[in-house]
Amino acid sequence: MLELRPNCENCDKDLPPAATDACICSYECTYCSDCVSLLENVCPNCGGGFVPRPVRPKTEWREGVALGANPASTKRILNSIDAPVHRDYAEKIKTIPPYER
Repeated sequence: MLELRPNCENCDKDLPPAATDACICSYECTYCSDCVSLLENVCPNCGGGFVPRPVRPKTEWREGVALGANPASTKRILNSIDAPVHRDYAEKIKTIPPYER
């Protein structure tokens, strides 16, 4: 189950469970859409691409399946990006589609 991390790992923007600008890579590294653009859709941790993070329903439409039964993480992760280092890193792989990286 997705952790639904509470913040952007770069700028520390709050990304509550219903945030529509939260993006994740396949390892759940979490960034806001503004930082994903700055990162050129290259995860600084794994090199993968980003997709919009799903929103976990607030309403329990099925028993035990909702935000109340499966709360989002409260653990904040912050890995501020060194822009010049990331730029060099991303330059090597940003033109490769994420599904081929």
